[in-house]
Amino acid sequence: MSKLTVKDIRLKGKKVLIRVDFNVPMNDEGVITDDNRITAAIPTIEYVINQGGRAILFSHLGRVKTEDDKAKNSLKPVQERLQALLGKPVKFIPHTRGKELEQAIAALKDGELLMFENTRFEDIDGKKESKNDPELGKYWASLGDVFVNDAFGTAHRAHASNVGIASNIKQTAAGFLLEKEIKFIGGAVDNPKRPFMAVLGGAKVSDKIEVISNLLNIADKVLIGGGMAYTFLAAQGYNVGTSLLEEDKIPLAKKLLEKGKDKLVLPVDFLFTPEFKDIKPSHVGPITSIKEGEMSLDIGPKTIELFSSILKDAKTVVWNGPMGVFEMENYQKGTIGVAQTLANLKDAITIVGGGDSAAAAIQFGFETQLTHISTGGGASLEYLEGKVLPGVECISDK
Repeated sequence: MSKLTVKDIRLKGKKVLIRVDFNVPMNDEGVITDDNRITAAIPTIEYVINQGGRAILFSHLGRVKTEDDKAKNSLKPVQERLQALLGKPVKFIPHTRGKELEQAIAALKDGELLMFENTRFEDIDGKKESKNDPELGKYWASLGDVFVNDAFGTAHRAHASNVGIASNIKQTAAGFLLEKEIKFIGGAVDNPKRPFMAVLGGAKVSDKIEVISNLLNIADKVLIGGGMAYTFLAAQGYNVGTSLLEEDKIPLAKKLLEKGKDKLVLPVDFLFTPEFKDIKPSHVGPITSIKEGEMSLDIGPKTIELFSSILKDAKTVVWNGPMGVFEMENYQKGTIGVAQTLANLKDAITIVGGGDSAAAAIQFGFETQLTHISTGGGASLEYLEGKVLPGVECISDK
């Protein structure tokens, strides 16, 4: 997939609409607890203003259904953090449309930037943003000369702030962050260096049915861990005790096992415990050693060893989903083991597909040792499913 990027467009003197993903976590006091998404957008923002573009930034933040939601989901704290990170003024307009916004944009000089309020404020009156209201997309497009999409986290949705604008403006391009997602995740799906391995974890098979099915078509091996492994084990006839289990997905797991055959690899040992608490495991062993009333909360050391031995020759690895309840200190070894294995691979492209696996990779200090950590959970999953993402599709082809 070859899309225009921000580097392909002459920006000097142009009003550049930049859709960023500033949907950052905040505590009850409105303090940002993790600014990774803000930091990730800075290269694109700095490039635009350094080229003499007039940057107009906008993003969603949280869900906005009521007037009370507006009070706690303003982008004002994000503007303040961005201003501090950039070390230059970022004018904030507390509206999503209207004369004040239009006048502020008209007053922008080359190299200056402003941010306008949460795009989801438009959802209070009929979900205009989320449902890609034609009038709203046309209005936002009228505010600029160029549209740059750098929000991969919403690329799997056709909203007024991405597809709506892109369909009403002549020049569209990908920002550096979106370009990286296209290059690494899109590249892994479309043309991976082989051997190509996938490591899939997380809680539910139902969340990743299409991902597993698509990757079984294109990967050399698909390694399964996390909560969804127990549904596959149950499909093989094993008792999984009180471990997480989607009984209604057992027939589907059987089909995937049949489709995958020896390409699909399940864990061989587990950490067992009688309760869902951060206590030391009662014992370690194969699924056949599970005792009545027990559950598994992580893969065991033999599985880490098995997965590492399979992955050692990989040239491309996609990892999506933790191997256990990594938030608990006693059940994070499997997730750390996978991250460590990927970090140690030489000459391999290692891609972490957003969500909890991305959070784990960052938490355990592997961020700089992996090729790419995706900024989009749902978007990266749909990309791995082989789906066309509206927020990518709307960017002009080279």
